[in-house]
Amino acid sequence: MFLQILAHNLKYRVVQFSCCRSMETISRQFKNVLRAIMKVSKEYLKFHDYNLEGSAEKKWRWFKNSIGALDGIHILVTVAAEDRPRYRNRKGDISTNILGVCGPDLRFIYVLPGWEGSAGDSRVLQDALHRQNCLHIPNGKYFLVDAGYTNGPGFTNNVGDEVTTIQETEEWTRFRDTLAMNMFATYQIRRNFD
Repeated sequence: MFLQILAHNLKYRVVQFSCCRSMETISRQFKNVLRAIMKVSKEYLKFHDYNLEGSAEKKWRWFKNSIGALDGIHILVTVAAEDRPRYRNRKGDISTNILGVCGPDLRFIYVLPGWEGSAGDSRVLQDALHRQNCLHIPNGKYFLVDAGYTNGPGFTNNVGDEVTTIQETEEWTRFRDTLAMNMFATYQIRRNFD
């Protein structure tokens, strides 16, 4: 059941119908297998260091010693009426706050779901740093963060100090001009069809 749910992105209700088991049993067994996998994950999962090469290295040259970026996202959820105040975010929506951390290659290296929408980004980050399977930051390295997080060891949101000037290159000029032409062509096509 566990592999079927993961491989096919199935809801418990679909598995309940195909396996003739209650949703409570499916949920309990799914969580048991997930916990077991998390316990042995350190023995079987090997994390690699990031060595940027080629075009990725050019894009990140302004951020020496950066190992990626992190940010929180609010995803709308449905919760019981008595839990709604905890899940109401600053915009008034009922949501859950999820922390996502990406490496320079834009692959997720850490995700922390499950926080109430009322929780601030800094609080979720503090939890990620103190959990058993915590977010690890090597010495001398840092993650880029937005203004919702405080500067500190391993995090910086004042990129302006490091990025002094970006010189306009011929490659950038070509990219900018091509992008502008493509956007204008798309606009013209849409205007003719409307």
